[in-house]
Amino acid sequence: MQEIERKFLVSSIEGFKKNASKVTRIVQGYLNSAPERTVRVRLRGEKGFLTIKGISNHSGLSRFEWEKEISAAEAGDLLKICEPGTIEKDRYEIKVGNHLFEVDEFFGENAGLVMAEVELTSEDEIYERPEWLGEEVTGNKMYYNSYLSKFPYKAWQNYNL
Repeated sequence: MQEIERKFLVSSIEGFKKNASKVTRIVQGYLNSAPERTVRVRLRGEKGFLTIKGISNHSGLSRFEWEKEISAAEAGDLLKICEPGTIEKDRYEIKVGNHLFEVDEFFGENAGLVMAEVELTSEDEIYERPEWLGEEVTGNKMYYNSYLSKFPYKAWQNYNL
């Protein structure tokens, strides 16, 4: 399956939270974080998932994604053997026009980072832009969760980026 999404930083935490219809805790790790094929294990609420993603296209908007639901116990076991660097976040779902925005508020070593994404059916699909949406970071690998698991947001100030 081809995944097409745009990613953004969030400029106002209060702005999106007041319109959220659902919030879910997510804990995830990576069995493989190579850009050509990331293999992610995720606990999303009471459900587990195993996801494989391919490398992004030139624009950074589109890439292959395969996902299978697994039991929470299986996901918990797999998280124990993941590469170092677990991602912890709350995901908020906000309906804006005809689209669902998912906003991730990160914790732990990535605390302070808040990102939104919207999935599209084509790269040129029009979507309504909410007022709390900030800078677009689509295709910027520093904002991929697999990158954040190795180089957390809190440590960025220590690097010359």
